[in-house]
Amino acid sequence: MKPEWSQWAREAKEQFPEAHSSLLPLLHRIQDAEGWLSDETIRDVAALLDLSTQYVESVASFYSLFYRQKVGKNVIHVCGGLSCAMAGSDSVMEHLEKKLGIREGQTTRDGEYTLLEAECLAACDLAPVAQLNLRFHGHVDAENLDPLLTDDGKEVNS
Repeated sequence: MKPEWSQWAREAKEQFPEAHSSLLPLLHRIQDAEGWLSDETIRDVAALLDLSTQYVESVASFYSLFYRQKVGKNVIHVCGGLSCAMAGSDSVMEHLEKKLGIREGQTTRDGEYTLLEAECLAACDLAPVAQLNLRFHGHVDAENLDPLLTDDGKEVNS
């Protein structure tokens, strides 16, 4: 366990006195620092907040923005919800897989990109939708996706 985690747990408990309430802020803070949540991290957080490891694991695995495996510097989510699927999100995913040389759920060898499918990104009016590092990009296709991969996520399309 890293020493700063105890301090972060104390700060989370000050703001959210119930352990269950302080769990999400603490997990987010640790993931921001570490990039993901390992099994060891889950055990450490459970100990810090006096919660069961199973409970912390269930929370971390429920939320799609918690990563339980290492991810790349840039994380791309492609919406797979009904509206996006009908608007062509499958072809968006296929294009990204070819462009990056990886399959959905994988990370490029250089650690630059991780490609993930999201159940729904709640922007159906912009379908198909993708996120690059949590920034929304709507009406995505091969033509407007490629610049995103070279411009470090700058808005090219909204």
